[in-house]
Amino acid sequence: MTTEHTKLFTGSNIIVNGVKNLLDTEDISYIIKDRFESARLGGFGEQMDTVEVHVLDTDVEKAKTIINAYKAKINE
Repeated sequence: MTTEHTKLFTGSNIIVNGVKNLLDTEDISYIIKDRFESARLGGFGEQMDTVEVHVLDTDVEKAKTIINAYKAKINE
C-alpha cells in the first residue's frame, strides 16, 4: 500500500513552523520540503518562501481547515 501526499501550503520557514505546530497538535502527519535550505546547501539561490507542507491524502480536508484558519489569523 502506498501513501500519497498532497502539497497544501507553501511559505517561509517561520510561517511553516506555525503550521507544523498546529498539525502536530491535531496528530496530522506531514512532510516538509525546504527548497530554500536545499538550494542554499547546494550553493544555489532560491526564494525564501519555498518551504512546502505536504499531508497525507486522508488528512487533506482536516488539514485544509486548520491551515485556512491559521492563514486568516496571521493576515488579520
